[in-house]
Formats: sequence, structure tokens, C-alpha cells
Amino acid sequence: MKIFRGLHHPGIAPGCALTIGNFDGVHRGHQAMLALLRAEAAQRGVPSCVMSFEPHPRDHFAALLNKPELAPARIVTFRDKLAELARCGIDQAIVLPFNARLAAQPPQAFIDDMLVRALGVRYVLVGDDFRFGAKRAGDYAMLDAAGQQQGFDVARMQSYEVHGERVSSTAVRNALAAGRMDEAAALLGRPYAISGHVVHGRHLGRALGESAAGLGDGFRTLNLRFSRRSHAWKPAASGIFVVRVHGLGDAPLPGVANLGVRPSLDPHDINGGRVLLETHCLQWPAHLGAEGAYGKIIRVELLHKLHDELRYHSLAALAEGIARDLADARAWLAAHPARI
Repeated sequence: MKIFRGLHHPGIAPGCALTIGNFDGVHRGHQAMLALLRAEAAQRGVPSCVMSFEPHPRDHFAALLNKPELAPARIVTFRDKLAELARCGIDQAIVLPFNARLAAQPPQAFIDDMLVRALGVRYVLVGDDFRFGAKRAGDYAMLDAAGQQQGFDVARMQSYEVHGERVSSTAVRNALAAGRMDEAAALLGRPYAISGHVVHGRHLGRALGESAAGLGDGFRTLNLRFSRRSHAWKPAASGIFVVRVHGLGDAPLPGVANLGVRPSLDPHDINGGRVLLETHCLQWPAHLGAEGAYGKIIRVELLHKLHDELRYHSLAALAEGIARDLADARAWLAAHPARI
């Protein structure tokens, strides 16, 4: 999949079948829409294209109003969203910066400048609640009328349901916030996962619970760190999870992960209060040695939530809590062997 930031690139196809949206999670409803888009693109002999936005429009307005609580929790990182779009077979993705200029653009200008002149759209597929342009004044009827006048087809896809429930990013966020990982997986069509490069932390886990030999063989963790930006990634899930780690060998590795801000540690530490995903593998690959995972891209699947983040009064209490989590994870995995 070709990825373009903005519309002014020579590699963008001169015509396409397009859908527009945030696609947070790329859930089963999104996947059904993308499959239809690909079929319509193939019928017309043009590439399939997704137009998305970064930051999320609600992030922009939350920052504008200085109300960070209005920004939505993210289901997936920007990196993972693009990876899922590629997995769905999309040919190109256009990522537009959602800023004051785009927010103020009238709906007709959006159609004329972006869809027609910049992309030469032949077909546009939108969801049943699609709105666009300044003050969300544009709707499906306006887009359809423009298509008839300017020579492109417009279609609308109705809601996608699983067991009678409408599949939406909001439904996935609610399931993740409540720790209902099986429900989230059913809505997503896959286990909920986060990927990224393994980075250095404080190496505190090595000392916690280490053997008497002092070899730094305690709770070694794989750390994935997220953005410091004003629209920093705020995850839809948080807490302690039983996980499965991909990317460190031929088979996935079972483990335990903490997704959050580590309330037991100094907020001024190396992570600066940012969200961190810390994963301890129950079976550390010997071929990696102590340092061999740094820089590798891993994917961590969150299978089962053990509990919310807890604040421990001392490092000794933290070590005891981690040991309990490891025992609980092993017990859960033993009861669910098919999940390893």
C-alpha cells in the first residue's frame, strides 16, 4: 500500500475509488466497507484509496477548546491503522493533517478541490452517518448530487452488525475500557493488539525479583512507548493483561503486560507520564540474550485483562504484585491452552 501525507504528490493515482473516515480500529464494519470498495475499484479499473486524518478531528477540537477530555481514546496507533488498511488490500492511503484550515473548508470546496481536482475520484463510498466540511454541513445527499453533476458515483453503506449489535469504533472502545477482550476481538475480527519498536526504559524490571546472583534476571520487559505530542495517543484499554507476543521468534510467546502510566513510579522518570506498554515474556528466548530485543518490531496481543493498574507503596510491594500477576497469567493460560 502506498501512503501519502497530503494531496500534492506525483505518485498519487490520477483516478481512484475512495472512502473517507478515521477508521480507528479498522473493525469488522470497516473491513466490510473496504472489501466493497476494492470490488468497486476493480470493476472500474482504478486503485482503491482511503482518505484519513491525523490527528483525529476530535483531537483538534479538544485542543482548540483546551478540553483534553473531549479527545477520543484511540483503539489503534497510527502505525497499526495503516498496517490494517494494507492487510485489507487497500492500494493507497491519503493522510490529511486535520487543522484549522481543513476544519473551516466549506463542503463544496472539499468536493471540488480534494475529491475532483486532486484525486479525480470515480467512485466514493461513505458510511450511513458520514458528514464533512465546515461545521459538518456536508452530507450524503450533497455528495450524491455533486457526483451526478461532476461524473463520479456515490454509494452509502449501512451499519454492519455482529449478533445484533452495530459494529462501531465506539462499541470497540467501550469493550476495551471495560476489559471485555473477547467482545473487542469479536468486533475487530482479530485479537486486540499493539505493535511498535522495542525501546530502552529504566531497566528497573531486571532488578525487581532478580535472583540472589544479582544477574539482572528479574522481570525483564519489552517496552513500547507512545507519543509526547499534544494529541498524544490515549489508549482505549489500560491495565494488566495476559498477552501473546509476536516478532521474537517463529512462535508467539506468552506474557504479562502493563498498559498505562505506571502509577507506582516517579511521574518524572524517563517516560514522563506517557503511556507505556511493558511486556514481560514468561519464556524469554535464549537466542536474544539480555539486549537482543531492542529495536525489533513486536506485536503484542492483549488476550485477557487481569486487573486495572494498581499503585504500590514500595518497590518490594511492586515486585510482589508482579509475581502474583505472573502466577495468575500462567493459571489463565493453563485453563485456555488454545490461546497460547
